[in-house]
Amino acid sequence: MDASTPKPIRTPKAILFDLDGTLVDSAPDIAAAVNELLAAHSLPPQPVAEVTTMIGGGVRKLVERAFAASGVSLAPATLEQAHRDMRPIYLRHLTGLTKLLPGAREAIAHFHAKGVPMAVATNKPQLAARTILLHFGLLERLGALVGGDAVTNPKPAPDMLLFALERLGVEPRDALMVGDSISDVKSARAAGMPVALIRGGYTETPVEELGADLVCDTLLDLPAALQRVLTAA
Repeated sequence: MDASTPKPIRTPKAILFDLDGTLVDSAPDIAAAVNELLAAHSLPPQPVAEVTTMIGGGVRKLVERAFAASGVSLAPATLEQAHRDMRPIYLRHLTGLTKLLPGAREAIAHFHAKGVPMAVATNKPQLAARTILLHFGLLERLGALVGGDAVTNPKPAPDMLLFALERLGVEPRDALMVGDSISDVKSARAAGMPVALIRGGYTETPVEELGADLVCDTLLDLPAALQRVLTAA
């Protein structure tokens, strides 16, 4: 069985969570940051729904997509400057409009009570992710946090997942990745671990078509859905 094929779900000895679109709905804050950057370049704002399609791949990719949606193709040097301009703007828009997604707090509390080590693996910058997790009181229940700037290759590469699991002391085959997009599936497959997807995140493709090992309506459903899979195995 190679890394591209589905993986059997065992009782997880660790769970890794994506952040944006999985634990939190951060699209309104991200849209606010994008539109502040665009305004500084005399470009019109983008609606939240449009910005939502740009999420995934980190801040640099977000900036590139935002300008592309405005009809502007940036030269590499100009893109790098726009990315530098975006960094302080992005950090100003983290918790004002961001909300926890249904079941996020409950799922974290459930697995924490079961003694399952958890981590967040996100393409969001480390400081931004930490700020959000602290704001919602989730950081203290996590054994590790790996942001996009903590590794050389962010998702869909496996690097941050493997780094998080190394911090938790768990092998990939004994862990579970929980996300909302094809990037989460690809990174989990490349790391050699099973993956569960939550509906309602930041993907234009139905999650049932992304090749996950388990699909749940919300994080509220994850513990029971996981138990059903383990019981049927």
